[in-house]
Amino acid sequence: MTETLALSPQLPALSTSLQILLLMSALTLLPAALLMMTAFTRIAIVLAILRQALGLGQSPPNQIIIGTALLLTLFVMRPQVDRIHAAAWTPMVAGTLPAEQALALAGEELKGFMLAQTRARDLTRFAEMAGGGPYAKPMDVPLAVVLPAFVASELKTALEIGIVIYLPFLVIDLIVASILMAMGMMMVSPATVSLPVKIALFVAVDGWTLVLGALAKSFGP
Repeated sequence: MTETLALSPQLPALSTSLQILLLMSALTLLPAALLMMTAFTRIAIVLAILRQALGLGQSPPNQIIIGTALLLTLFVMRPQVDRIHAAAWTPMVAGTLPAEQALALAGEELKGFMLAQTRARDLTRFAEMAGGGPYAKPMDVPLAVVLPAFVASELKTALEIGIVIYLPFLVIDLIVASILMAMGMMMVSPATVSLPVKIALFVAVDGWTLVLGALAKSFGP
């Protein structure tokens, strides 16, 4: 009587060099993914629109715009970062929580932030396009659906805030152009005269503090 042993096939483990290669590849995409999952998108777009409204060209430069957006993003995301550090990072480093569970907890925290800033209409639309649902509560929506809905909502919100900021400067441009035309100074560029007026007004009302404070408050508690 012969006995046959059924061996279940097993996938070979990845070599160390291949694991390092995959990790380095993931790290190149991680910054872009994190920026799109935080408050950075809205802040960067509004600051770029503000620079365009002031008519300053490339001043402040892109590095300053990005740096300011990153610092304000850290300020806005501080509650989420603190909770991720306490619930996921510290236990993972201490060895009491597996890396997979720590990553899942961090993802849930970011997902809660994104859902709080996402319009229900955008979330429903992308859920329908993905063919999922209905979902009992927003947290049940997969992250792959929440991400594009969050980005779409952030782009729309950033443009809405940008329009509100742009309109006062547009009014100044129109007033200066009308005054110059009434004085017969049609050869003088209105932008040349309105630029110092806009800068002086912006500095007088402490514009940077107002804009950055309003952006931080726009994300709510």
